[in-house]
Amino acid sequence: MAAKRLTGRSRRKQRVRKKVQGTAERPRLTVYRSLRHIYAQVINDTTGQTLAAASTLSKELQGKLKTSGNTEAAQVVGEFVAQKALEQGIKQVVFDRNGFIYHGRIKTLAEAARQKGLDF
Repeated sequence: MAAKRLTGRSRRKQRVRKKVQGTAERPRLTVYRSLRHIYAQVINDTTGQTLAAASTLSKELQGKLKTSGNTEAAQVVGEFVAQKALEQGIKQVVFDRNGFIYHGRIKTLAEAARQKGLDF
């Protein structure tokens, strides 16, 4: 059962990545979630460079989170990655949900990043 879910997600990921590509003017905000943690990166695909990153494992967020696998943690990570991106002058990004359904923690992270000032 887990193998089928993984292949389904990998198919959705490939389908999305055909259309979504980050550039220097508009990098890609990609999200990955595991059962315990959530990760977000802002990536320039033309150079293959990560411009900003945040996760529930980030040292800056360690004291702020009670648990790391819920929507509250996703909201904090979304705000933090948006803050890091805005510090580098990045205001517009392309959102890459990485094959995950736009629901729950993924949606919360995206909305938190939008509220902090990222445009996508």
